[in-house]
Amino acid sequence: MAALREIKDRISSVRSTLKITSAMKLVASAKLRKAQQAVEAMVPYQKELSRVLEEVRAAAGKSGEAVPAPETGKVAVVCVSSNSSLCGAFNGNVIRKALSVLGEYGGDADVYAVGKKMAERLRKEGYVPVGDYNYLVASPGYAEASQFAQKLIDSYDSGVYSKVVLVYTHFVSASRQVVMVETYLPFVLDYTAGSEAKDFESKYIMEPSARQIAEAIMPQVMRLKVYTVLLDSLASEHAARTVAMQAATDNGKELLDELTLEYNKGRQGKITSEILDLAGGQQR
Repeated sequence: MAALREIKDRISSVRSTLKITSAMKLVASAKLRKAQQAVEAMVPYQKELSRVLEEVRAAAGKSGEAVPAPETGKVAVVCVSSNSSLCGAFNGNVIRKALSVLGEYGGDADVYAVGKKMAERLRKEGYVPVGDYNYLVASPGYAEASQFAQKLIDSYDSGVYSKVVLVYTHFVSASRQVVMVETYLPFVLDYTAGSEAKDFESKYIMEPSARQIAEAIMPQVMRLKVYTVLLDSLASEHAARTVAMQAATDNGKELLDELTLEYNKGRQGKITSEILDLAGGQQR
């Protein structure tokens, strides 16, 4: 009796957990669709704006030119994670990569932890994050992302930092997310100057000048990059959580089937034993 009661309690517990994981999967799936739509809507604009900047800079005769790097200054590492857990290996993967990048720079680096999980782990490892930017990952907005990007740009321009690195998770698909390490500053624009610049100049009249237009567009591209990174990370988080909750639900169903089978076997054995006792009593 005690064993059967224990199995029945476990079955009840697993069923309750399945309700939670199933609900979390549905919520994560809905949030994933929304985040994925935001990323997909942003990519064409970002690509087109970057293309315009490439051609304008080519027309201005700035082939291969980069934003001048300060001779002195620390390295800033911006690490993006989530505020909550239950999303599989999402946080673990990006945190390991962030620690690896920080290890390369030793103590000569300032770390910007964007996400509670990242901030908590970095503090345990002895790092002191600059400021509190956890609000950026909860519901990314362009205004907040732009302010954060401008802070990094101003710190770079003033010589506080000689380099700014981004560590985040890139959304490839619902089943695949990749941790990225990218140099945010100094900013290098890749394009091929020459005929493309002439074609661009023949199609458009640039006023006041190609150089001034490029200088105006570049900050927008850089602010947009930070916003896109936040959206990318958010979509990756929801995708990882959807997969994790699906796996938890599947495992829970398997465990429930095993417990139900074990419970039924126990009941059958108990009933058979009682029948044998009754039959034996009649014979006596």
